[in-house]
Amino acid sequence: MSETTIPDQAPIDAVAIRERIRAGLTTFSPAERRVAAAVLKDPVAVIHLSVTELAAIAESSPASVVRMCVTLGLRGFQDLKIRLASEAIPSAQSLVGEIGPDDDLAEMTRKVIEGTSRALADAARTIDIDAVGAIVDSVLGARRVMFGAVGTSAPLALDAAYRLTTLGVEASFAQDVHTQHVTARMLRPGDVFFAISHTGSTFETLSTARAARAAGATTIALTSFARSPLTEVSDLVLVAGSAETAYRVEAMASRVVHLTVLDAIFVAISHRSADSTAHLALTADVLIEHRM
Repeated sequence: MSETTIPDQAPIDAVAIRERIRAGLTTFSPAERRVAAAVLKDPVAVIHLSVTELAAIAESSPASVVRMCVTLGLRGFQDLKIRLASEAIPSAQSLVGEIGPDDDLAEMTRKVIEGTSRALADAARTIDIDAVGAIVDSVLGARRVMFGAVGTSAPLALDAAYRLTTLGVEASFAQDVHTQHVTARMLRPGDVFFAISHTGSTFETLSTARAARAAGATTIALTSFARSPLTEVSDLVLVAGSAETAYRVEAMASRVVHLTVLDAIFVAISHRSADSTAHLALTADVLIEHRM
């Protein structure tokens, strides 16, 4: 790993991240210094924030948050959150909620399942039904629906596009990010771009969403954070996530929640579409050929 350093300081891996921030205060710009102060004031709280939320607390900008992280030798805000979590939370607990070092396989399995169950229950209580309804209306009225996602959100987008296709909706998802970007720019008014992103801060998904919006398409975001760069460029936002999964790398629980929300949208569209029964029957007829 490259040892990017602040001048006259030890390598990034040799010093706790909070000490690195304190040591680098004099090297930061005023905006970056406000971000650093916010992190030092409550590093555990930062673990559960989006880049936009931290920027607001620091009276700064997302770009300043990222610049401060880069100045520290980090790869970005997510890298900062992971390092803060590793220092503030025991390694086993940082992986899965309340798991302890002495838990056996049965206990770990139970806690993982219960943690995901809590995340789903939280989503059920807090989901914005008006936003769900607006998304259903937009999809039903769209000429075409394009999904955008990368990483572990990509399989969700692929599944959602396929399932909408079974209802007769012109839906698509390209796994290559360059193809996503170009296709989004080719959208037009009357089309829908549906982005799925846990953090709402992934560069490729943001670029594609901006391209879709510039083309005049309606932009939709499914994310775990109410305030993020993605929500700022989306016409409709659906937030579904929990604080306990906010800092975990590729948190599986957040994907389960997003998949369940997409399933609810699919069911609502199926219920409201007059042609859904016929299209589902055609799908079932085709699938019979692939099963014994």
